Parts: sequence; structure tokens; C-alpha cells
Amino acid sequence: MPIDLDEDAAILRVTDQLKTSYSDRHTPDEIEAAVAEARESLSALPIRTHIPVLVERKARRTLSEHTG
Repeated sequence: MPIDLDEDAAILRVTDQLKTSYSDRHTPDEIEAAVAEARESLSALPIRTHIPVLVERKARRTLSEHTG
């Protein structure tokens, strides 16, 4: 499934927002890994419109679960 540039740009914005929100609890590498994992888990979905929102939610859940 091809990924368009708008989705890539939105994912970069999500990543930057998460780095700001979680900078006191996670390294940038951990945040990028959570985003990449979330995005990969959604890669087979044919409708791409809401992927950035879903990626953000999954990544936030992962990061919150691993805050300790």
C-alpha cells in the first residue's frame, strides 16, 4: 500500500508533538520507535485518511504504558 507525502508529513508532526509531550519520560529514540511500531501495525489498512490520528493514539498508549 503506497504511503503519500501528506501522511508522511502528518506523522512527522505527530512525532514532534509526542517528543514535546513525553520528553521528560522518554528519549527521542523511544518515541520514534513507538510511532514506527504504531504505523507499522496499521500499514495494511486500505483507507489512509485517519492513519496519523490512529498512530498518535497507539503511540501515546504505548508510551504511557512504558512510563515508569
